[in-house]
Amino acid sequence: MQQHSADSIDLAGLVADLNSLLRLKTNVIGMKLFAQPAEMEAIPKIRRPNAIHTTDQIVSMAARLGWTVGITADDLVGAQCRAVIGLAPQDDKWRAGENYVGVWHGTAEDARKRQEALDVVPFGQYQALAVSPLASGRLDPPDICLVYATPGQMIILINGLQYTGYKKFEWGVVGETACADSWGRALKTGEPSLSLPCYAERRYGGVPDEEMLMALKPAHLAKAIEGMKALARNGLRYPIPPYGIQSDVRAGMGVSYAKK
Repeated sequence: MQQHSADSIDLAGLVADLNSLLRLKTNVIGMKLFAQPAEMEAIPKIRRPNAIHTTDQIVSMAARLGWTVGITADDLVGAQCRAVIGLAPQDDKWRAGENYVGVWHGTAEDARKRQEALDVVPFGQYQALAVSPLASGRLDPPDICLVYATPGQMIILINGLQYTGYKKFEWGVVGETACADSWGRALKTGEPSLSLPCYAERRYGGVPDEEMLMALKPAHLAKAIEGMKALARNGLRYPIPPYGIQSDVRAGMGVSYAKK
């Protein structure tokens, strides 16, 4: 398997391959953190919000509208959005999650447990963030890529990641603030991170009912694409054609598992 460095990856080529393999309907985007706002503001064709938003909305401006958007903490609605991407401290007040008691959780203990379960970028290193369609090349390289896909598309992407160098993926579901399961975890750990987008992502970020989200580094996305190309050569590709629940399965299985 070819090894990829972030600086050697053809981002537009990745997107073309991914769309060919999975027929995605949503833009694949990149996300990048910056130590100084001026670095973010220097990105070509960057848009800056003139209203207060959630991070979900900012992400969807890139994924749904094709915009390149940059933010600082002041552009986000509150500590929750800011803290997940490391633009606000994860202090005692934040960990208490008082705003969520009686809304998402029945007790203060439950709210605190959820806050402490979130994967977040440590505070203090970054002051700005930008998102952009990956194919634009404006974030070159991005820290992570975000892929919105249906469950059927997503399992083929995961199969591609596992084609060589197999590992079992174990992901969690924090519930509300599921961006911590996707971009929060991927930015923090560098590992591919799958999420079920939460109520806020769907209500404010416009994520359709059927979509899941994978956040992963460009090198991991390139590896997944190579794996999916190998799977396609083996006849295992998207869309997955239903075989028929009452059909004799031996003919179908024989195509995949016949001795070469």
